[in-house]
Amino acid sequence: MSLQLQKPIAFIDLETTGTNLGTDRIVEIAIVKIGKDGSKQTKRKLINPEMPIPAGASDVHGITDEMVREAPAFRQVANEFKQFLDNCDLGGYNSNRFDIPLLVEEFLRAGLDFDMNNRRMIDVQKIFHMMEQRTLSAAYKFYCNKTLDGAHSAEVDAAATWEVLEAQLQRYPQLGDSLDSIIKFIGEDQVVDFARRFIMSNGIEVFNFGKHKGKAVAEVLKAEPQYYDWMMKGDFPLHTKQKLTEILNRTLLKKSN
Repeated sequence: MSLQLQKPIAFIDLETTGTNLGTDRIVEIAIVKIGKDGSKQTKRKLINPEMPIPAGASDVHGITDEMVREAPAFRQVANEFKQFLDNCDLGGYNSNRFDIPLLVEEFLRAGLDFDMNNRRMIDVQKIFHMMEQRTLSAAYKFYCNKTLDGAHSAEVDAAATWEVLEAQLQRYPQLGDSLDSIIKFIGEDQVVDFARRFIMSNGIEVFNFGKHKGKAVAEVLKAEPQYYDWMMKGDFPLHTKQKLTEILNRTLLKKSN
């Protein structure tokens, strides 16, 4: 069974300085874009994170400070990647919780608002964990019967993720042949902010941390407006602050009406 695409889907893989969405940076980005006709385009770059790459991170992906010394900073190539992703759905391996959120953070740091509206997200890891529960290398071996040479190279991982999804469609006909059918099967995350400081509950945004956990964000901002200032000054991801501001502005607009 082949995946029937309504628009292109871009499989994203990042290698980074670490796993903190608020403070870590990209050191390599690769995107494998699959067109509606099955054609494939690849874009890959090393990125200078403008901060030292920790030894522990280099041990995983093999990218060192010396390798990225002459590479562009993300802000220098951000528009190029934004245009490459125009009108694309997004996919990856653990991408809903890491690669896509961190990429959105980098776009925001570069002053670009990467619109996530009308983009569907397919996390191949979620399918795999529901069905088999393994790593990407094991998934590649299990589904494709091939050894993943060069794991933790962003381009290799992104391309392997696409191959795994293709193989999953063949193995699990219950997934269907469209992004909508896959999302319906595995469930879709109701994302407010990628760091999941806010979640949806009964159709409204509520806090998912701290003293106001479980309370409606809009109600807290009305009763305790200084909490907005505290969060905006705090070490929260830019995407979280963006969504908090959207909720505040919507709340103020309702009050004025």
